[in-house]
Amino acid sequence: MNRNIEQWEVRKRSVSSERGVVAAQNWMAAAAGADALAKGGNAIDAAVACAFALNAVEPWMCGMGGSGYMVIWLAGEKRAMALDFQGMLPQGIDTSDYPLDPNVPDAIMGFPGVAENANVVGYKSITVPGAVAGLSAALKRHGNLGLDSVLASTIELAERGLPVDWHTTLQIALEAADLSKFPASATVFLPGGAPAQPEQYLPLTKMTETLKALADNGPDVFYKGQVADRISADLQAGGSRINADDLAAYEPLFIEPLVGTHRGATLYTPGETSGGLRLNEALQYIETHLDIEQPIGAHTYSTYATALNKAFINHERRLGRIDTAGCTSHMSAVDADGNMVALTYTLLNRFGSKVMLPSTGMMMNNSVSYFDPRPGYPTTMEARKRINASNMCPTVCVRDDEALFAVGASGANHIVPCTMQMAAFLLDYDISLEEAFNLPRIDAGGRDSIRVDPAVGEDVLAALGQDFQLEIAQNLVFPKLYSCPSGVWRDPDTGTTCGIGDKANPVAGAVAESRFIIDTSTNSGAQGARP
Repeated sequence: MNRNIEQWEVRKRSVSSERGVVAAQNWMAAAAGADALAKGGNAIDAAVACAFALNAVEPWMCGMGGSGYMVIWLAGEKRAMALDFQGMLPQGIDTSDYPLDPNVPDAIMGFPGVAENANVVGYKSITVPGAVAGLSAALKRHGNLGLDSVLASTIELAERGLPVDWHTTLQIALEAADLSKFPASATVFLPGGAPAQPEQYLPLTKMTETLKALADNGPDVFYKGQVADRISADLQAGGSRINADDLAAYEPLFIEPLVGTHRGATLYTPGETSGGLRLNEALQYIETHLDIEQPIGAHTYSTYATALNKAFINHERRLGRIDTAGCTSHMSAVDADGNMVALTYTLLNRFGSKVMLPSTGMMMNNSVSYFDPRPGYPTTMEARKRINASNMCPTVCVRDDEALFAVGASGANHIVPCTMQMAAFLLDYDISLEEAFNLPRIDAGGRDSIRVDPAVGEDVLAALGQDFQLEIAQNLVFPKLYSCPSGVWRDPDTGTTCGIGDKANPVAGAVAESRFIIDTSTNSGAQGARP
């Protein structure tokens, strides 16, 4: 493994404010969320603005063609709610489109391989996307701003184009072979037939048109109007079974959140179809077995690893599989009034299906791979079935009717271990958000071994090695072996808020409430936007 590759020490500082903070995997998206706060928006407006902005700065992880979950704490009502905007199979889904092929490796979710990888790459891997419906519904019900106001920064970012730095080039290069199979994707991300090089902006013309249509006409245009017509026409031309009726039938679900407890605090997650059940099971074990009188060390990581292993083994028994791959984006937001949001959404794989729809400029998910092509399983493909098993685990923690923190992460099966450790560090040891995010982590998920960042120290490694088989690996930008967390915190006594992004992601960050100025100068480089 990569025990000794990078020779620097990486640390990230939190951002504090009395007026609210947004944290995300891309600081420009966080700045768009902070801009919504500055316009008079609340945490819901900020999270939705951030989520939409990711279309224009991180289109390989999530976007309008994706799906996900949101957890909201409403400070004035002293209650939590959750929103499920997971993807949905079309009415005409047909398992004969996905014949098993023993010569194809198992799919990303552990299901048997399908001929031509049809459930992973291409038009047949796409589900009806829920992101636009879910984000818009949250905004309408609980936000202060209109969709046009929330989308303003995103439209400016899209008009400027996708900023390319070395991190963007890396993401494109990793999927260049499959992106090249789809003309619209190749045109944007592979100019001249090769991954886009840093220090330029890639035009997002069709995406900009779609965003403007949403701002002018509202979300219905995406599912029943002119945009819906373009989406369904492109999908059917490419071989998808999604039609206009499937788009019109989609509805996000407001649901009661799953409730867990730890050290006198209540943790809210989206429900049993999310990673929340594993999170709660692990925390229950930790509360019983961790000696919090001991400082953070070998006993901590050993207890956390055992707790995670038990939770993941139970998960595998329930579903008959463990999710193994996926690329996601998480953002957290808090406002001055104490409202708090944890939001995670995804295209599933990096660049999802690898399909950019020609008429709308949207990258589309490959969430058909969430479903089993074989009959008789809890996740077997069925008409209009929603995704009913996910690693995503956006979490809001509340104590004494005051939201303390919102955390979550990206990274498939790494999400729950990361989110659990962030919550446990904060509640077990009463440390700051910044301290928690900069601590070394482990990754455990019912495997024969556990992964350990060597930053824990040689003594801890030696002690863990007595009880576990170790994979010793640094926490690097790539490969991403420990997930990518984003979180916010609010001090209930002073009202001070803070936020932070993943220390190992070069563009992750938090931005305090402020107006967002988009730098459109041609010589401003890849990071031409500034908060």
